[in-house]
Amino acid sequence: MAIDTNEAFLLILVLLLLLRECFTVADDTLSMGESLSAYTGDYLSSDNHKFELGYFKRSNSSNIYLGIWYKGIEDQRIVWVANRENYLSDPYSSRLEFSNDGNLVLLQTSSEIPFWSTNLRHLPSNSTEATLLDDGNFVLRDRSNLSTIFWESFDHPTDTWLPGAKLGIDKVGKVPKQLISWRNSEDPSPGVFSFGLDPNGVIQFILESINSHV
Repeated sequence: MAIDTNEAFLLILVLLLLLRECFTVADDTLSMGESLSAYTGDYLSSDNHKFELGYFKRSNSSNIYLGIWYKGIEDQRIVWVANRENYLSDPYSSRLEFSNDGNLVLLQTSSEIPFWSTNLRHLPSNSTEATLLDDGNFVLRDRSNLSTIFWESFDHPTDTWLPGAKLGIDKVGKVPKQLISWRNSEDPSPGVFSFGLDPNGVIQFILESINSHV
């Protein structure tokens, strides 16, 4: 029985969708040698199915970001953005992978410089993995000792304070761990408001704009 052009097209489309499902990463962990591709819609899903990490764009923009959001909410609620100051523009080549030194790097073929990286030194390069935990914390850890965490998104919040995360001063880099608003609803780059502990040592939280304290 002959198959007309429309039927053949639909058959190919169905096969492509099935192949995409087969090759899309939907585990909670990214291991050495694996990558998350923006083109194929790869993502990580926490073991309790509450959070996802993957790529997103806002409705009025072609800029691509790597972020974490609540799973299953119709109005996608982004809780963390990796590259909020350095968006991707090429979905075909954008990917999250491990560098040779064990760091996570967000790359695009048009640039040899990572758009984002965990940027740590002296990692056990052959023994790191990245996992999206049940509380929404994205961690880089030692796969041979899972309690050894080298880097975590909770130490680098964007505009959302998730349960379990702590605001304060990073003891290693002396950098404030604070929330910073989006520029607007379509642009996750840093906006004009911040919220965090008083850097002067007073035990109080401060909501601050560029020119004043609130």
